[in-house]
Parts: sequence; C-alpha cells; structure tokens
Amino acid sequence: MLRSLRFAAGVLGSVLLLSPALAADPILIGVSLTQSPPGSVVQGTQVKDGMEILKDMVNAKGGVLGRPIKLLYEDNQGIPEKGRAATEKLITSDKVVALAGGHQSSVCLAEIEVAHRYKVPYVNTNCWSDDVRKRGYPEVFNTSPYNTLVSSTMAQTLATMKVKRVVAFAENTDYGIGQAKLTGEMLKQVAPGIEYKYETLDRASKDFTAAVLPLRSNPPDVIVMSMLPPAAYLVMNQVYEQGVAPSAKTLLYDGGGLADYPDFWQNVKESGKYLLSFALYHPQMKQTQLATDIAAEYKKRTGSDINRLVLQAADSLQLVIQGLQTAKSTDHDKLVQAMQTMKFDSIRGISNFSTKPGYSFQQWLDIPFVNYELTAEKQPVGQTTLIQAPGQKFDPARIVRPAK
Repeated sequence: MLRSLRFAAGVLGSVLLLSPALAADPILIGVSLTQSPPGSVVQGTQVKDGMEILKDMVNAKGGVLGRPIKLLYEDNQGIPEKGRAATEKLITSDKVVALAGGHQSSVCLAEIEVAHRYKVPYVNTNCWSDDVRKRGYPEVFNTSPYNTLVSSTMAQTLATMKVKRVVAFAENTDYGIGQAKLTGEMLKQVAPGIEYKYETLDRASKDFTAAVLPLRSNPPDVIVMSMLPPAAYLVMNQVYEQGVAPSAKTLLYDGGGLADYPDFWQNVKESGKYLLSFALYHPQMKQTQLATDIAAEYKKRTGSDINRLVLQAADSLQLVIQGLQTAKSTDHDKLVQAMQTMKFDSIRGISNFSTKPGYSFQQWLDIPFVNYELTAEKQPVGQTTLIQAPGQKFDPARIVRPAK
C-alpha cells in the first residue's frame, strides 16, 4: 500500500509539473494543400515539409505566446471547389486563427473569397496568378512568386537570346494561362519582332501528341513551359520523343521551377538535359541562418537538398508566427493589422510588402531569381550552369546546346 501511495504521489507530482504546458491550448493554423490527384501532390508534400519543419523549430523553443503551434491540414486535390470547402471548414469548424499553404492559383482564388468573407488572415505560399493580388483583399498576404515577375523576366531573356519564334505550352489553370498570356504581352513591349503563340493543354491529359506533332515540321527556337507536374513531365517527354526539343534548333525554357522537384529526374530522364530554367532558388543565393538551418533539417528528414518551395512554405508560416508575436493576440483583426504594419523578418530576406494596388498589392516585389541550365542528366541544382546569377544580366553565350 505504501508503495502504491508513493507511486500515486509521484504521478500527481509529474502531472502538476506538466500541467501548465498541457493546459496551454495550441494555436491552430489551417493549411489547405494538394495531397491527392489531379493537383500537384509533389508541391503539396513540399509545402507540408517546410511548414512542419518550422513549426517543430518554433515549438521546441516554447511556441508562440506561450502556446504550441498546431497545423491542421485539408486535402483540396488541386480543385477550386474543394479548396473553398476546405477553407470554410478550417475557419468555421476548426476555428483556425489564420490560413497558409496555398500553392495552386485556381485554388487560391477560390479560397481567398472565403478568407475575405470571414476576415481571416490568408498567406499565399505559392499561387503565382496576379489575380490573387488584384482583388485587393486586406486579409491576403503574398510571400509567393508572381506571374508579372516571371513573365517579364522570361520575356527579357527571350529578347536577349534574339530568338525569332517562340511557342508556349500552358496548362489550363489560372497560373498556366495567366503566365503564358502575360509573357506574350511582355514580349510585345521588349521584342515586338518575336513571333509568339501559346497553346492551352489539359493538365489532366496523358497524351499531348496532337500539340507536339505540328512542331516537328516547323520547330520554334524556344518552347516555353508554363505547366506543373505531372503534366509538365509528360509534355517534356513527348517533345523529346518526337525529336523536337531539346535540339540544336529548339530549347525548352521552363517558367515553373520544374527542376526544383525531387521527382524531376526520375520522371524526365534524357528529356531534362539542356532545360533552361527560370528559378527562385539556387545554392549560390545568399541565405539567412534560419534558411540554412531549415535546409539542414530538410536534408536530415528527407535525404534531399532543399528547394525554393520548402522555403516559401516555411516563410508563409513565419509571417503568421511573427504576426501573432507582434499582435500579442490571436484576434483576426489584430493579426491582420500587425502583419500589415510590422517589418517582416523573412527566412528569404523579405522586409515589407507593397501597398500599391494591382498585381503588387501586399506582395513582396523584389524576389531574387536566377536562370540556369541543366547540362547533364541527374544534375543537382547546385551543379547547374548559371546563365544569370542574382542581380546580374542574362548571358546567352553560356547556353549549351545539343549537337543535333
């Protein structure tokens, strides 16, 4: 009996010691992402990885406002209607204080309507469509890349290359169509003599032969890719199998960061060699200490090198966390006000957001970027040839082409 009393006393003592931590309710943050087809599952996985790593780091140091962070996930399958439903559930049923993780433009456009209606902060992780910003919702913050930046850069690159004819393949989403259309508009401004057209492809299709075959008899100088996996991989393989690109005549130019994905080489193999890529991450870019720490943890957990999407995901959660710390509250209105007025100490170097209306509204405008070329199969990003380093001009003389 004495032994039992001692054991009970020990258990009670342990409970009393742990009770403050156990009594602290977690701060709930909602994450709507793609975990099953037809959307980009590989993107959803990377977003989750980045947010989980940062969440664990923050909780290991005591959380925020004395409370742990808890992420609640909903699978939207890359479908706008499912994203809208997921956002509604996270806000009304789960009572999240904010939302983050959106990574496909069509879904973001549906979700921000719900966030705006309930006045809940929403951080756009990777939705590139300018329309997300143009709606001007005060609850929506954009740490994501944006189509105007990508399209204007790609147009300038094509002009510098002095090509004559360009064909773009765009997936049938707000991101794909928006980027391809805007690239054409930008080309008219910087190089009106370049012949440009884009073709919209169904991202759910498995066969793009009908779009590829006409290019065999009249190949363009460049094929621009405004597509995400898995459809993007299929297009690359079919363009290669038909002998169109890459070739001495025709190069592939990717505007979606395809080489960043961990499954890139296993899906494209030979067709990935000589790919020219606009990119938002390269190991030669200057990194903050927190970015370096996240990269090390990502390597430890996955065995892979980090990429831009993992950092973007962590950054979107970082914005919410700093907003909570600044507001000293989980109240939606106070959180929005704090995020609008504070200086954001970003993982990637963001200091503030633009307040100008249009594509720049509550957007980080000066996102660093590079252009690089893959010159060997299974080549890691860190070993690629930098055609344009951060802050430098594009150097077409560095491009390597196939012999035939």
